[in-house]
Amino acid sequence: MEHSTAPAASGAISSHSSGHEPLTAGHFSLTTAQYGMLAFLASEVALFSTLIVTYLMLLGKDSVGPTPREALSLPLVMATTCCLLASSATIHKAEGYLRLGQLATFHRWWAATIALGTIFLSGTAYEWNELIVDHHLTISRNLFGSTYYTLVGFHGLHVTCGVLTMLILWALVSRRDVGLKNSVAIELASWYWHFVDVVWVVVFLVVYIVGR
Repeated sequence: MEHSTAPAASGAISSHSSGHEPLTAGHFSLTTAQYGMLAFLASEVALFSTLIVTYLMLLGKDSVGPTPREALSLPLVMATTCCLLASSATIHKAEGYLRLGQLATFHRWWAATIALGTIFLSGTAYEWNELIVDHHLTISRNLFGSTYYTLVGFHGLHVTCGVLTMLILWALVSRRDVGLKNSVAIELASWYWHFVDVVWVVVFLVVYIVGR
């Protein structure tokens, strides 16, 4: 009986040392793909941190207008922010229903997430059109324009990539190429989308609350 545990322990070590099993540390376990996504998101944190710090450093140092208070429309952005935050709830629901194997319900919640992300992007496009046409704020107008369009534009690019990714995954689930046994892509897309939402909360506070 004393020697029966040795092979089991040896087997456990060898299975975890292969590249095909989750990497474990105590009760905490992540797959290689999940570690890769976390590394990618860490690099994104560095990118947005740099953009945000640059925005704050140059805030209020313009000699020409318009200023953030003159140009930015808070009610519109609050509405689109609510849509983006709601999309975190819908994508969480979608992922849960996929795990339960309820594909029809998954499709509805996933489509709702795509719709909310699209509404957010449409609101940003409307806001930018208003800034350019009504306030003559372009990326080369002043320091505010340069840092604002860079910061908000990079976030909008990430939202666009997220929406396109969700559209592709939605099509793959429809073709049964992604399902309960191969749902890692859905999970990682959900992680990315939650990250995009959290970043927007910070950007919203910096640009539309602190910056005004």
